[in-house]
Amino acid sequence: MTSNISGQRNAMRDWPLCRWLAHLEALHPVGIEMGLERVTRVLKALQLDLSDSRVITVAGTNGKGTTCAALAQAARFLELNVGVYSSPHLIDYRERVTINNAMLSEQDHCEAFLYVEQARGDISLTYFEFSTLAALYLFAKTKPDWILLEVGLGGRLDAVNIVDPELAIITTIGIDHIDWLGDNREDIGREKAGIMRTHVDTVLGDAEAPQSVLAYADEIKSTVYRQGIEFAFRVDGDSWSWRQQELELSGLPLPLIPVQNLSTALMALKRLGVEVNSEIAVNMCQHTSVPGRMQKIASSPDVICDVAHNPQASALLAKRLANSSPRRYFFVVGMLADKDIPSTLAPLFEFDACWLPASLDVPRGADCATLASHLVGQHVEGQFSSVTDAYQRARELAYPDEVIIVFGSFFTVAALVDSVN
Repeated sequence: MTSNISGQRNAMRDWPLCRWLAHLEALHPVGIEMGLERVTRVLKALQLDLSDSRVITVAGTNGKGTTCAALAQAARFLELNVGVYSSPHLIDYRERVTINNAMLSEQDHCEAFLYVEQARGDISLTYFEFSTLAALYLFAKTKPDWILLEVGLGGRLDAVNIVDPELAIITTIGIDHIDWLGDNREDIGREKAGIMRTHVDTVLGDAEAPQSVLAYADEIKSTVYRQGIEFAFRVDGDSWSWRQQELELSGLPLPLIPVQNLSTALMALKRLGVEVNSEIAVNMCQHTSVPGRMQKIASSPDVICDVAHNPQASALLAKRLANSSPRRYFFVVGMLADKDIPSTLAPLFEFDACWLPASLDVPRGADCATLASHLVGQHVEGQFSSVTDAYQRARELAYPDEVIIVFGSFFTVAALVDSVN
């Protein structure tokens, strides 16, 4: 048996990336299994050295990706090398691990997968656990100055939490992943607080953080820097300002990402010892963007895609759309069935809009009829078997001065971006 396994793993040296990804998907009996025991054992076997890098771990219901992107932009401005691990990807798996905003080669990922495969022995790993370990291998190999680790789900039991950070960031805390994290902000907050470490600073981007987060920080003696208290922002028309103690930056251009998340990133820079000033803040505002977050992909009519997939994210989407005034919106929506569909759709009911619900042909994907059942009282154009069909119909209907919004899931946005590229 041992020789057979050895022989199979030797053959894996020639596997292309697509075969490795199929292997990861089939390796574990369930897609999500919370807990750190298995992945910690494999990490020890890997014997990775990350001591040359400063590790920053980022958790939160929404805003993780944009906060990481803002910090990565700052690192490049400071001429530091920065590695980012994020998930999920939109089109290409290699989006999950970047060095200085560039994807690595397929061969780099195959090498990392083989290393993890050889180290795991007979320990079963989920797709996310395996990919997290592979990302850490790539960072140990490239040794960037900063490593930004985006939590996949929760925090306390997420695979990313096997690494001790130099700084913890919690962006926002909302209701999502109820089956895994709880159905209230106090329980969810406690799960996300699990990325905190004793005597390690925590930057908290949620101005209304649950008491569970603050209580845990006090328990383990992590100093917390809170949005709205230790630091704050204010939007004034087409500019904004940021303050922290005696420092105030004003007249900043509105960023391409939510101001709240850029504010959080600025505080994180302060805790990393960076001298924050207007020059670095303006650079972050002007150059930080994330695919799939308020991403404009076409004009006349404008087509904007956004991965908003929970009530907190859709409320933010609605707030941002309220600042513009097209004649009409067309909402192409596709969601996963285990999301809070009615609460996610509700913030967008305030707009004069035509709705085009679409089925998602992925595991856990909701069908168009289910989505339509939550759109009673709204103008629903029809029910569509795919995102691309719904989008094409929206294109047929929309005038040049109207706007098409495609949202509801990473899968929804990926389907659109893939179809137009």
